[in-house]
Amino acid sequence: MSEGDFKTKNMYLNIGPSHPTMHGTLRIFAEMDGERIVSSVAEMGYLHRGFEKHSEAGTYTQVIPYTDRLNYVSPLMNNVGYCMAVEKLIGCEIPERAQTIRVIICELSRITDHLVCIGTNVVDLGALTNFWYYFNVREKIYDFIEKICGARLTTNYTRIGGVSRDLYPEAVAELAAIIKDVQLATKEVRGLLERNKIFVDRTLGIAPISQEEAINYGFTGPCLRATGCDYDVRKSEPYCGYENYDFDIPVGEDGDTYDRFLVRFEEINQSIRIIEQAISKLRPGPVMTSDRRVALPPKAEVYTNIEALMNHFKLIYEGVRPPPGEVYSATEAANGELGFYIVSDGSTNPYRVKCRPPCFPLYAAYPRLVNGVMLADAIAVMGSINIIAGELDR
Repeated sequence: MSEGDFKTKNMYLNIGPSHPTMHGTLRIFAEMDGERIVSSVAEMGYLHRGFEKHSEAGTYTQVIPYTDRLNYVSPLMNNVGYCMAVEKLIGCEIPERAQTIRVIICELSRITDHLVCIGTNVVDLGALTNFWYYFNVREKIYDFIEKICGARLTTNYTRIGGVSRDLYPEAVAELAAIIKDVQLATKEVRGLLERNKIFVDRTLGIAPISQEEAINYGFTGPCLRATGCDYDVRKSEPYCGYENYDFDIPVGEDGDTYDRFLVRFEEINQSIRIIEQAISKLRPGPVMTSDRRVALPPKAEVYTNIEALMNHFKLIYEGVRPPPGEVYSATEAANGELGFYIVSDGSTNPYRVKCRPPCFPLYAAYPRLVNGVMLADAIAVMGSINIIAGELDR
């Protein structure tokens, strides 16, 4: 008998939100023909934090902790992206040391994000060993982050005008040891997976997307670069001095699950290159701008100078006051372009904050990617595009 001889009706299936791979916040409604997805609809917005609306009720500085919760796997990058947007609106310069520290923490965040993405994605495929390789080194990075800002997840480290505190004395030596561990773990995990028949069969040619279609959906980051497009904000519109760093933009060919894996593997290596260069560029100096529109005056001046005292009070009680206007500022986050559009009416609260998160267009394209694939592969595809639900909140 052939497959067509079996007269069965399609069934409808909710995948998520109560499913391990859907993170408790994602859901797709799928029409199934056996184990194959015929069509599906994605639903988003289960968190309901109202981040953008909340931002209008606080000062510009009080918005920074909200950004921790956007992509909670790499929150330091969100802090940097938002502060850069406000600094652009105000027009203040950032000290060189603060810029270099920002580059270090951004690339560390990119590495942790990719470690989690790859480590959990292969668990979705049934392989657990790689998960431990990557989560062991991720713990070391988190320990480092905890030392510089006092928190592992809710970092709140960057400030408008610089960073909240300088690196601790042993930071550079510890960082050098950590990136060696990351290099070793990446080499081992890649060796376990790259030519593994089960892994290749489950990822190669699964859920491909063309470069043109990915651009039309608004893809950025590793998922776009997996299609062969080398767009990267660090190269196209450099910030924090990225134009002075030597690094490559890894690209794939077919835009399938396999390519998305390989691009992230290579991006970890490129981030390590950038961190090594940043360490060599670290020079003694301030980590906060001296611009009194955003930075508190030194205590010695506050105690002896009435203007410095008033400056201190105004910044503490009211916060920074950007001029009326609007700005869009973008950075290259782990999953792609992270943009902040801010409108200022000249008061101490943002009139409007709009975030352009990289995961939103990726999840919008998820039904297109999984229509026609097996249910088990749909789970692997979800992991390969690395949806972070905190960025889907509308």
